[in-house]
Amino acid sequence: MRRDEFTYSLPEELIAQFPSAARGESRLLCLGRQNESLVDRQFSDLVDLLSPDDLLVLNDTRVIPARLYGHKATGGRIEIMVERILGESRLLAQMRFSKPPKTGTQITLENAMKLVFIGRQGDIFVLELQGGGRISDVLKEIGHVPLPPYIQREDHQIDQERYQTVYARQPGAVAAPTAGLHFSDVILQKLDQRGIATAYLTLHVGVGTFQPVRTENIEDHKMHSEYLEVSAAVCEKVNHAKMRGGRVIAVGTTSVRSLETAAQSGTLQPYKGETDIFITPGYEFKVVDSLITNFHLPESTLLMLVCAFAGRDNVLKAYQHAIDQRYRFFSYGDAMFIT
Repeated sequence: MRRDEFTYSLPEELIAQFPSAARGESRLLCLGRQNESLVDRQFSDLVDLLSPDDLLVLNDTRVIPARLYGHKATGGRIEIMVERILGESRLLAQMRFSKPPKTGTQITLENAMKLVFIGRQGDIFVLELQGGGRISDVLKEIGHVPLPPYIQREDHQIDQERYQTVYARQPGAVAAPTAGLHFSDVILQKLDQRGIATAYLTLHVGVGTFQPVRTENIEDHKMHSEYLEVSAAVCEKVNHAKMRGGRVIAVGTTSVRSLETAAQSGTLQPYKGETDIFITPGYEFKVVDSLITNFHLPESTLLMLVCAFAGRDNVLKAYQHAIDQRYRFFSYGDAMFIT
């Protein structure tokens, strides 16, 4: 399939720049895969749309303060987006700059500590902290919330709380699993009171999630790699849900990619390691029955995954409905429930 088969026109004012006033107050567009139905609801209605036989699978990764600012000796400003920490003093990162740095170039950070550029891995830069100290401590001291590029503002105090799920436990992501941002403690308590089971896996979302598809044929796109863990306990909960006739409901595309990676052998198995799975139309889903997700960028790998799950025509029709009804899009926007 071609990249341009996954495009749509979005008015810029529908890109959410701030979160809703409170978690759970977003809208929820319900799309039926088989009957192509579209129903406008509130996210808080989700509790009434699930049954005690269902299982919600959520990603408990925690966003780290992965954006750093610094300057070269010449004064040139550099923005650093940490992709992954490699030990105490070395990291992989994407960088914004006026001129590409040369090997050995030093970057002075806002706290006067220095990083030195020591090499590249494709589009990713390898940097090392000089003079002792740990990267994790530097991020705690001067790191900024790594807001996505389509949020056209500096990070605010509110982002430290709201660009993080309430159940975030495992530090390592540089982007939030945004479908989970809608869940409040109150909603989770109501789900528990109704006997609706939850399971938590971990996929550390990388900055590559925002990497555009540049190839005309989507099959030629090289997917970024991310680290994930699916435990034996999660596998057991999924199998029990299937046995009792319930739905396995993935919260977010990261949960989909995690479960489907762990089931590549044909049956769901515990998994710990990297995944570069690229789910496109024609993919046969092995685990996931329903999906809660946000609205995604045109021509993105995330939109292609959703189209694989619900059908391209169904999804693009739903997106046009959301635009017509003035839904809010992307990370801080509204949600879909695909059943």
